[in-house]
Amino acid sequence: MSNSSQKVGVLVPLNDKLEENSSNSIPKIEISNGINIIGRNVIPITDKRLSRKHVSITVSTDGSAQLSVEGTNPVVIRSQDQRKKLLSRETFTIRDSDIIELIPGHYLFMFKSYDSVRKQSSVNTQKRPLVEDESLAQKRLRQLEEDEALARKLQTEMNDDFQENEGSFEAIRNFKPPKDKIPHTFRLMRVKGLQAWANTSSVSIGDVIQGNVQVAVLSNYMVDIDWLLSACPTLKNVPHVLVVHGESDDRLEHMKINKPANWILHKPPLPIAWGTHHSKAMFLVYPQGVRVIVHTANLIYVDWNNKSQGLWMQDFPLKSQEMSNNGCGFETDLIDYLGALKWPEFPIKLPELGDVRFNSSFFKRFDYNSATVRLIASVPGYHTGSNVKKWGHMKLRSVLQDCIFDKMFQNSPLIYQFSSLGSLDEKWMTEFAFSMSSGVSDDKKPLGLGEPLIVWPTVEDIRCSLEGYAAGSCVPSPLKNVEKPFLKKYWSKWKATHTGRCRAMPHIKTFTRYNGQNLAWFLLTSANLSKAAWGALQKNNTQLMIRSYELGVLFLPSSTDHASAFSCTENGSTSGSKCGPTLKSPNAKSTKLVTLASVHSTKMDSPEFITLPVPYELPPQRYSSEGYVHIMCIN
Repeated sequence: MSNSSQKVGVLVPLNDKLEENSSNSIPKIEISNGINIIGRNVIPITDKRLSRKHVSITVSTDGSAQLSVEGTNPVVIRSQDQRKKLLSRETFTIRDSDIIELIPGHYLFMFKSYDSVRKQSSVNTQKRPLVEDESLAQKRLRQLEEDEALARKLQTEMNDDFQENEGSFEAIRNFKPPKDKIPHTFRLMRVKGLQAWANTSSVSIGDVIQGNVQVAVLSNYMVDIDWLLSACPTLKNVPHVLVVHGESDDRLEHMKINKPANWILHKPPLPIAWGTHHSKAMFLVYPQGVRVIVHTANLIYVDWNNKSQGLWMQDFPLKSQEMSNNGCGFETDLIDYLGALKWPEFPIKLPELGDVRFNSSFFKRFDYNSATVRLIASVPGYHTGSNVKKWGHMKLRSVLQDCIFDKMFQNSPLIYQFSSLGSLDEKWMTEFAFSMSSGVSDDKKPLGLGEPLIVWPTVEDIRCSLEGYAAGSCVPSPLKNVEKPFLKKYWSKWKATHTGRCRAMPHIKTFTRYNGQNLAWFLLTSANLSKAAWGALQKNNTQLMIRSYELGVLFLPSSTDHASAFSCTENGSTSGSKCGPTLKSPNAKSTKLVTLASVHSTKMDSPEFITLPVPYELPPQRYSSEGYVHIMCIN
């Protein structure tokens, strides 16, 4: 497609031997003056790695031709025996006989300028000595041999490219962690209306709340009891259900009227104005263990069916008598957080424990030594002394400061991905980035400050989403918060082609530090980007003020062996002989965290790699100038 009819060249399809493809399955593509759009609109193939608007070739009046990558997948240019890989939005001036790989290693075209063809034709019409023709033939043969050698070399080099490219094309298909690896990663929630491949290894609420649950603590902001009971009938049979919520007014009254008689509703104290109970978690007590679930969805229909969400889950056994006084960091963080909720304790009766009081201390009965994550929580209050490092971004800072990371993460970038933006200023953004940039590399040097980008959908993303403009309710922020000039440099796009979730608007919240497809650490959390959620330092950094309750899980590289995982529900049994915590081993190699687009992502059984299904693409694309239009929607 072009805005001019004057033909200046042609793209000639090539086969694997870099010869003209004579199968006629892919036609030659004529190039005209002006802008030429190349993609599935003109190439008769169904491979969706190739966008309809994959590349553009702009031919200027001086005859120069500039190729620009319009799609999300990389393109390779072979020019003068050099190989150039172009990412989305990058450009390159192509010359006669340059080879374009629309997908690295696939769909090869040679650009032939009609001007050079005419010149060659003119030269060929002149009478020349036979020896010169033979020399030219030898030169062409030598060139062909060199091209074939180069092609073989590139084929080897591009093995990583193929894998990375697959990472941008339905990579979630390959995300099938074995059972013992599930606690080491998280899973995306199932989305209705997506193709089956996009929901590979995804979860619904019925996959989580199952089995012989004796007590269920459902912690959330919004709770629709009618939907919850219909979506998860198992809850009707649970003897004790505690709902820790953030509802108020009419919705709270509706909950009180419609809740089952054995359900207890509790709204935690909010000592500071404008705070909320925003945490999203479940704690399910079984006869011989507890299931801890941290996720990002409200307990309402649209959150569990229409949006991009994440969920982490791990089961823990009862402590043995000899371990009854042993604890760990995960246990301390969990008990401190549950204690801050201040629910009214009540009596319960359990098969293994008999009559007990159900309060936060009850959860000390379980063995959390196998925990694969650290908890990062926020509770409202003015925190001073040692409590400054106990909550919010200061808790994350203190945990990261004790970690050693690979050198590749020195000064590497940060991602803030969330669904609601608070009222921020540059001072707080620096404070927050300092916490996110904590940690040292294996040579003991600080990682250094990372440059953050904010991943957030545009108005166009919302309009084209599964829900249309209604999806804007999950990205609520006043325009005055979004349009602050200093934020403009941070905005980048929500692109989730590899997980099939471009049209499933994100309610998931994630924060990470990365280099390519490698992750230093990764946080899945309920916390949006706000001072209310993460806290703000006051009084010369001696006090941390937090308004809201939040809860997240932090994935870190570790040096643990992956023993078989305990399960509260496997085969309807919790046989201790099959269960046990992961054991630290001096011979264990440190695990590496990678994305779905990594060349290592399919090594699910390898103890060296943990694949995290980061739903958006890394690195993200920055907003274009026309992209700085956002959703103003207060919820």
